[in-house]
Amino acid sequence: MGNLTTIKEFLLLGFGSLHGLQFFLFGIFLGIYIVTLVGNILILTVISFDRSLQTPMYFFLANFSFLEIWYTTSIAPKMLKTLAVGPEAISFAGCIAQFYFFGSMAVVECFMLAAMSYDRYLAICSPLRYPALMNLQTCILLAALSWLGGFLTPVVTVTMTFQLPFCEAYEIDHFFCDLAPVLKLACSDPETVEKTTFLLASFVTMVPFLLTVASYIRIVAAVLRIPSTGGKQRAFSTCSSHLIVVTLYYGTLGTVYAIPTATQAAVLNKLFSLLYTIVTPMINPIVYSLRNKDVKKALKRLISQGAYANGT
Repeated sequence: MGNLTTIKEFLLLGFGSLHGLQFFLFGIFLGIYIVTLVGNILILTVISFDRSLQTPMYFFLANFSFLEIWYTTSIAPKMLKTLAVGPEAISFAGCIAQFYFFGSMAVVECFMLAAMSYDRYLAICSPLRYPALMNLQTCILLAALSWLGGFLTPVVTVTMTFQLPFCEAYEIDHFFCDLAPVLKLACSDPETVEKTTFLLASFVTMVPFLLTVASYIRIVAAVLRIPSTGGKQRAFSTCSSHLIVVTLYYGTLGTVYAIPTATQAAVLNKLFSLLYTIVTPMINPIVYSLRNKDVKKALKRLISQGAYANGT
């Protein structure tokens, strides 16, 4: 038996034997990662340089894009390496860091989605009071609380998890240091860690989720009272992209963590984990750019200004 003083590293098994498919999947996931980075950096750039997008809605979108870059970067590089070279060693400290930062980004995303839904609720349900209620100070406060809450919440789980004694079997049957596969290596009963994590995870996911649902119930009720069809369409268009992102994120996250760990096959767990760690962050900038007329117009202006500058 070894413990945290003797375990120097873990071995990420990744996707195991893929019978020659690893390079094909490597190309696909590398492309997804590049699209995620480029898409979110592009949104950040457009919002930063276009004055017409200096509004609370796009302030939160810029925070969200910045979050998505680090959310997927905490997982993708190591995962790509396991596809390229096979099982990959990760140091004990590196596993803690990956576990912590990914957990932090996931919690920040829950809080940020709730803040964005609250912004849309005020914009649609209280349009006259919206400028006063959602001013710059309020935006900064909501964003700061989201980031602070995200970075503080996983501290308890990380501390309890990596203080457990680990046996000599140090192979993690996953492509990143996630809670369930790490706890399987513990020599002692991880029940206390699991219960504590469940309570924390329930709070930081369900509270923002219920606030988001409550916001959209009020939004739908307000929109249905609008007499004109055009008015309803304009109101729904301002929050449809955010609603798609909320559905994708909570849908994939819930699929993984709502099913008891004991009943999940390792392959199935990895497949669903890919959805919310790699695929969803790529879809978000596509949804916000392709479905948002203001972002598309600002992007065209930015491109034309760049072309003009190069021409002169």
